Amino acid sequence: MPELPEVEILKKSLNRNIKFTKITKTKINNVNLRYKVPKHLNKVLKGQIIENISRISKYLILHLSSKKILLIHLGMSGTIHIVRNNNNRNTNASFYNSSNLPEKHNHIEITLNNNLKLIYNDPRRFGYFKILSNKFIHQPPLKNLGPDPFSSSFNFKYIDNYIKNKKKNIKNLLMDQSFVGGIGNIYANEILFHCQLNPHKKISELNKKNIFQILRNTRKVLRKAIFFGGSTIKDFRRTDGKSGNFQQTFKVYGRQNAKCSSYKCNGVIKKTIITNRSTFLCPKCQN
Repeated sequence: MPELPEVEILKKSLNRNIKFTKITKTKINNVNLRYKVPKHLNKVLKGQIIENISRISKYLILHLSSKKILLIHLGMSGTIHIVRNNNNRNTNASFYNSSNLPEKHNHIEITLNNNLKLIYNDPRRFGYFKILSNKFIHQPPLKNLGPDPFSSSFNFKYIDNYIKNKKKNIKNLLMDQSFVGGIGNIYANEILFHCQLNPHKKISELNKKNIFQILRNTRKVLRKAIFFGGSTIKDFRRTDGKSGNFQQTFKVYGRQNAKCSSYKCNGVIKKTIITNRSTFLCPKCQN
């Protein structure tokens, strides 16, 4: 599943390529995504200017001239391609690298007035599209999200208050979207390594130093991932069609049985399971 850095990269790409363009047509090839595609999608989108593209957590938001928004969640395998309107070859602005799109899974096509077309491709169909009003921040699913990791509201006081009287472990806390939006399995593992915190550690055991470590390293890891173009796991590619490079800097994720890269540590990366998710740690660094 694309996490915050990958959706942030997509947002930037779309702003460079389709901001202020007009939607001329929307074609729905398959309504059966995670939630059924709204029947009135073409009617709502046709003739609208895309005034901005933003991101909240893992959600992509297209702001329309009608003041409504198109909310997009990529699910597990959703990808957005920017293609020339007269062929199915990706432009240099494409989010995922593919010389020809796998048309079988092209579920939604949005044609623009600049000879570009947005194609939503999703083999597993866990993503979805929703039309929301200009009060979208107070509507589901956004109203239930925690603060963005880069926002000023994600701070020491917020974390300290949130963890009181809670029994979950620290990894599940980081992946709880009602606590903080946008962090998934990959980045939770990496953040906890940089914090030198064991993923199994109960949040009731966190001290002030631990909270400051979480704040600092959450932003540090996510910023670095964005700088490196995201993490290439299976299909992910940068906006220029090249692989993201952050996975080359992974300290623990997917590195089970490898030596820990920390200075003077002779530990070996271990893989465990927490809430049915693969979890990676160095038992020596994260004791």
